Amino acid sequence: MTDIITVALSKLDADPRNVRKTYSAEGIEALAANIRADGYRLLQNLVVRKGDKKGRYFVVAGGRRLAALSLLTEAGEIAKDYPVECKEREGEIATEISLAENVMREDMHPIDQYEAFDALAKQGKDIADIAARFGTTETVVRKRLALARVSPVLLQHFRDENMSFAQLSAFTVSDDRERQVAVWNSLTSWNRDPHSIRRALTEEMIPATDKRVQFIGGLAAYEEAGGSVKRDLFDDRNAGYAMDAALVEKLVAEKLETAAATVRAEGWKWVECSATAPAGYHAMKRHYPEDFPLSEEDQAALDTAQTEYDELAELIESGMAEDEAEAKLSDLEKRIDTLNTRSEAYSPEALEQAGTFVFLDYYGRLAIERGFMKPRRWEMSTRTAKACRAPAARQNPRHRASAIPRR
Repeated sequence: MTDIITVALSKLDADPRNVRKTYSAEGIEALAANIRADGYRLLQNLVVRKGDKKGRYFVVAGGRRLAALSLLTEAGEIAKDYPVECKEREGEIATEISLAENVMREDMHPIDQYEAFDALAKQGKDIADIAARFGTTETVVRKRLALARVSPVLLQHFRDENMSFAQLSAFTVSDDRERQVAVWNSLTSWNRDPHSIRRALTEEMIPATDKRVQFIGGLAAYEEAGGSVKRDLFDDRNAGYAMDAALVEKLVAEKLETAAATVRAEGWKWVECSATAPAGYHAMKRHYPEDFPLSEEDQAALDTAQTEYDELAELIESGMAEDEAEAKLSDLEKRIDTLNTRSEAYSPEALEQAGTFVFLDYYGRLAIERGFMKPRRWEMSTRTAKACRAPAARQNPRHRASAIPRR
């Protein structure tokens, strides 16, 4: 028996025989927003059976819709006796109905979602409204709308189940539909993973994870300098790609040159900077810093800083330190390091004969390697190094340059 009946919301109860008993709060809120957007109407009737008490009904299928309606009642948007259209079924088959609804239900196809979302977007609906209308998140809507960048040829491949959704999503990093199809056709079947697709499409782009981008301060610094960025909504590992490689290289060179200018002031014969470690520099003959006694003033400052550091570290360890203790400890550590560097310096002979390399290390950090003796046939390994080369101004031989510890 199947009859359409109207039941007051207050007379509906969750069915203890329902196989699905747990719902996410976020999902219920999204569904409530969807019901609200459609004038508080349900697109699909609840399925009910008679309850244990007269006039009451158990909701066999539609527990999430019941929870969403209850949420709207609590918010004062609909009345407690709000009329709900229901299909009544015999109680004996309640569990089978519940199981069929939850197990046999199929989610909307991603391309169908994209087309539905895109149609609303073209009508002027914003992301939040579309998400509310379909009971989903704004992130999902953005990801589906990003499929507008993908070639219809590839969308059809996905419809025909010739590629996975992860593969399809990888193509959204590019707006060049012809290139997308060319890349798909050029990759062998065993090499069509999402990473390989993205890599092929972004050969001329620089990812946010690149050490050069990290060195200049990330994509934020690059964008501040006027660079354009391509975002990839489907890749959670990075924040996008820098589209102007020349600008990235320029910003890297400028930051290296700023560091090199400080090093030149130490009085070295030469200072060269490079975006990569100079090839073979470890094999070069090298001067190392010599030990020098600290002045009485510096030694007293070092002793004081070390004492303060030890006392503060003990308080932190015991859990009795103030909230600013970690920051103070970091400042003390820097002060101690600065004072310790004054106990080492390069000799006037080293400054006259040797030079310093300023470059990015393997991890994208600034590296300054001092004291190298350059062979006559030494050649620079990168164009950046040649561009950054500049003679160092000679200083008074009595000047003691700052040094790095012996490695």
